Amino acid sequence: MSQSTLTYRLGDRLVGRLGYGAMQLAGPGVFGPPADEAKALAVLRDAIAAGVNHIDTSDFYGPYVTNKLIKQALHPYPDDLCIVTKVGARRDDKANWLPAFSAEELTRAVEDNLRHLGLETMEVVNLRSMFGVHGPEEGPLEAPLETLIKLKERGLIRHIGLSNVTAKQVADAQKMTPIICVQNLYNVANRHDDALVDSLNAQGIAFVPFFPLGGFTPLQSGELNEVAQTLNATPMQVALAWLLQRSPNILLIPGTSSPQHLQENMASANLVLPPETLAKLNGIGA
Repeated sequence: MSQSTLTYRLGDRLVGRLGYGAMQLAGPGVFGPPADEAKALAVLRDAIAAGVNHIDTSDFYGPYVTNKLIKQALHPYPDDLCIVTKVGARRDDKANWLPAFSAEELTRAVEDNLRHLGLETMEVVNLRSMFGVHGPEEGPLEAPLETLIKLKERGLIRHIGLSNVTAKQVADAQKMTPIICVQNLYNVANRHDDALVDSLNAQGIAFVPFFPLGGFTPLQSGELNEVAQTLNATPMQVALAWLLQRSPNILLIPGTSSPQHLQENMASANLVLPPETLAKLNGIGA
């Protein structure tokens, strides 16, 4: 792929389309500290060395674990590094994911993210809808968005995005404030957002898929494994390459706690899938 196809506008930043998601740096179930803190710090530094300038995180990963690791590993940050966080959820002491949509909770979440990351302004804050924990469900986002708009007016946020949302929620939010990215579950086998990806692309808005291999319920795809073997690549590399070729507005945030897997993920940018391979992969989610 040419260099021009490997960057995209995210707010005020031009970022590489292959970023890094920090979620896996926390302990099992995205809860508690990592098993190997030194290794977690090394992965973050390796990501920057490999050219990553877009890191996705949240204070509810851990909670607080990943943001503190990012600060410890990378602060003071490179000038071109864009750190994106999300708010709207919290964890209880049993590691449950709970809604945190009140004005007080959202304000505290943004302020905590800033403090734990060592920043004065968040470049992007995604509002994570919690009407459905395992997928988007309709529900009003006006009240929490009003809170984020006020925080933006205070200078604590530069740009607002959305996560785990429906197309209607995106359209409704756009009537209130510019939305610069949407972050939803999407991969070669989970194609429910095909129309949304294309709509956002037409508007010049980034789509940031999470769980490129299915996340907590990994994909079981013979076709994907077969293609990977044919191309002498890993299934993850093929899944990432498919996303890069799916649409130019797609920004990837694959996560890993392994330096080796990080390098493998970054190499997916050089994996070009021929038309017959794309057709075969497209059939997985048909």
